[in-house]
Amino acid sequence: MKEKLHFEVEIEAPRAVVWDAMLGDDTYRDWTSAFGEGGYYEGSWEKGKRIRFLGPGGSGGMVSEIAENRAHEYLSIHHLGIINEGLEDTTSDAARDWAQVYENYTFRDAGTGFTRVEVDTETPSDHAEAFREMWPRGLARLKEIAERAAVGG
Repeated sequence: MKEKLHFEVEIEAPRAVVWDAMLGDDTYRDWTSAFGEGGYYEGSWEKGKRIRFLGPGGSGGMVSEIAENRAHEYLSIHHLGIINEGLEDTTSDAARDWAQVYENYTFRDAGTGFTRVEVDTETPSDHAEAFREMWPRGLARLKEIAERAAVGG
């Protein structure tokens, strides 16, 4: 069974700065460390392209496709399965738990110079509690990174 989760954060930075902080290679690695140190991605954020979200060493993670990308407004990631020992798996029971899960990011103006990032996602129920703890930490780190970038730091 899957659970729907929603998180939001207001960031004192324009949407373009927040977007870049979320998706830039170095900054992505930084804010997503809340989900596990050493995570990174391989691939493209372009609509229709495959992307792999990997842990340290690249042997485990998620295989996904970008379902939608409207720069500075909306990003939708469609998870297809898992990566186990470097191999993509979309058919095992473990992979099916993650298949057809979407992770959606909406970027909204929240007053002059502020952006609200809304995250809507699903997760297998047995992972929901962990994600309820990790997502706020990750978004707090994204806020720090984007606000520092907005003031030129």
